[in-house]
Amino acid sequence: MLTQWREQSRQWPMDYWLLGLMITLVIMGLMMVASSSVAISDQRFGHPDHYIIRQLISVAMGLFAGYLFFHVPLSIWENHRGKLFLFGIFLLIAVLIFGREINGSKRWLPLGIMNFQPSEFMKLVIVVFMAGYLDRHASAVKENFGAVVRLALPFGLMAVLLLLEPDYGSTFVIAIMITGMLLIAGAPWRYFVLTVLPMVSILVALVMTSEYRMARVSSFLDPWQDPFGAGYQLTQALIASGSGEWFGAGLGESVQKMLYLPDAHTDFLFSIYGEEFGFIGVVFLIALYLAILYRMFRIGRKALDANHFFGGMICFGIGIWIILQAGINMGVNLGAFPTKGLTLPFMSYGGSSLLMMSIAVAVVFRVDYETRYCPRPKPKATSKSTSKKTESKEAGSTNVTTGKAAKAALKRAK
Repeated sequence: MLTQWREQSRQWPMDYWLLGLMITLVIMGLMMVASSSVAISDQRFGHPDHYIIRQLISVAMGLFAGYLFFHVPLSIWENHRGKLFLFGIFLLIAVLIFGREINGSKRWLPLGIMNFQPSEFMKLVIVVFMAGYLDRHASAVKENFGAVVRLALPFGLMAVLLLLEPDYGSTFVIAIMITGMLLIAGAPWRYFVLTVLPMVSILVALVMTSEYRMARVSSFLDPWQDPFGAGYQLTQALIASGSGEWFGAGLGESVQKMLYLPDAHTDFLFSIYGEEFGFIGVVFLIALYLAILYRMFRIGRKALDANHFFGGMICFGIGIWIILQAGINMGVNLGAFPTKGLTLPFMSYGGSSLLMMSIAVAVVFRVDYETRYCPRPKPKATSKSTSKKTESKEAGSTNVTTGKAAKAALKRAK
């Protein structure tokens, strides 16, 4: 049966397994936003449906944007990756000047209908930019560290702008995305230390020099030390996760969402999910994200086999982005990491994240489409061994011809 499914999937116009997984995740996200935002929506706006209505609008916008970007050829992304990167830098500068400040951070540009987060756009741009760079310099990256050092200037500027917002979570995610794509492209493992270690050192220095950031780290290490102060949010998240036990309290039956857990519909939606669906539901959600990662990596592998190196690296980068952000969000909710302000992909409330990730998944489907219907011819082999074999064959045929002519001349002489 598995063999038949694999044979059928090869004849599909697109990866329907990935499409089904994404639809399942989005539906689960809508249910959880509706459930977790009831109390806070009623308190702020006088009715319980404000946030779910806005999330439905964001999903509609994401579907429409995904449909449009699915029809954009990969060649356009590849040819304009530099312009996209410059536009992303412009947005990061603009948010520092005109951005809306929330909880001490300037991360959002007010656009009327929604607050747009440029760091989410930058994550997609980084994947496209790195895929194009590796497509052109894959061999140099494997052999010469200078090819990696050349990335320090553009990415260093981007990191500085993100840290000024400040947005440490996005900075860390982008650093890991860049390193992961380098390693997949064949760069030596030592590059991981040389690229990530400086970034981690900078983040540690910033934490150590700020009382506010140090307080957040200390509350993460021991939230029960101040359960009604700095550790309040994490303790309430842990109470929610523990209350779910094996099978959960049931959809809509969460207690912590009743204004006990702040940001229950955004960064801490995973804790409400754990309370309502329990350990079994959490395992299912983790398996769902891992299945999405597997399908994206499979599309990337097939793209490389079809000589679409640029498209293949895009799939790997987007897969790393989604699974890394999901893992960090879950870790924050379970007390494994300090609070980063990263959403749970396709589930947490937030228009910017949902919109940009919808476009990213649409690009993955475009890679799959071009891999199936527009495979590139393999480059002709022009290695030295092949040329030597050809020369030896030609020399051998010449020697045979010369030998035959000598024998004929000898017969005539006799």
